[in-house]
Amino acid sequence: MKIALVRRPGPGLADGIVTHIDRLPVDAGLAARQHEAYVAALEAAGWRVQAVAPADDLPDAPFVEDTVVVCGELAILSRPGAPERRAEVPGTEKAVRDLGLEVVQIDSPGTLDAGDVLQVGETVYVGRSGRTNEDAICQLARVMCGIGRRVVRVEINGCLHLKTAMTALPDGTLIGMPDLVDTSVLPGLRVAPEPSGAHVVILGEDHVLLSASAPRTAERLRAEGLQVTVVDISEFERLEGCVTCLSVLISG
Repeated sequence: MKIALVRRPGPGLADGIVTHIDRLPVDAGLAARQHEAYVAALEAAGWRVQAVAPADDLPDAPFVEDTVVVCGELAILSRPGAPERRAEVPGTEKAVRDLGLEVVQIDSPGTLDAGDVLQVGETVYVGRSGRTNEDAICQLARVMCGIGRRVVRVEINGCLHLKTAMTALPDGTLIGMPDLVDTSVLPGLRVAPEPSGAHVVILGEDHVLLSASAPRTAERLRAEGLQVTVVDISEFERLEGCVTCLSVLISG
């Protein structure tokens, strides 16, 4: 099973939340075309794309990653740190239930954006950020420990989510921006050549997806033997989005 959950952007995308960068104009029409190209890249890599029901009244809805953590057959629904994003979760809940996944959820007073969760093998790194609090990390840790995963709490600074600061390559190597995370809890962190090079989606054993805004990272990873697919997501990056935010990859 290789399923990618996505959610198309709506006409109000430009009204999405911006926290750590200056607000810039967003072209909703261009964003829609970029999203279609992103979906096409997933399909070309062998992923079956499953659309979450549109939510045109929720500007941040295309950042579907933030609404759920999927680990094997278990889906952990988030409780986003921004209250206006919590209405995004029911649509994702229906999608994962339709796939037959077991569903649990983060409860109040916990807040969790799933963009703060990075799974690497049996280890689950969880960022303590402006959107994810200690209560939610403890809840997630109890669930993950119950299925044999180890949770590592990572302090982040100056960015939206843990996966804004770091992700992982297919061999498990962490890649990112060390000035944005507490590296003392990590086994190592390879420095990305540019900030958006910290955002890697693993499409296969030797295949990754990167933003067109990370050309030096793409060149370096190709030189190391990885297949690299590049997509332009400039309009989503204007809203602090990245390639990881736009899908939830479910494999098993």
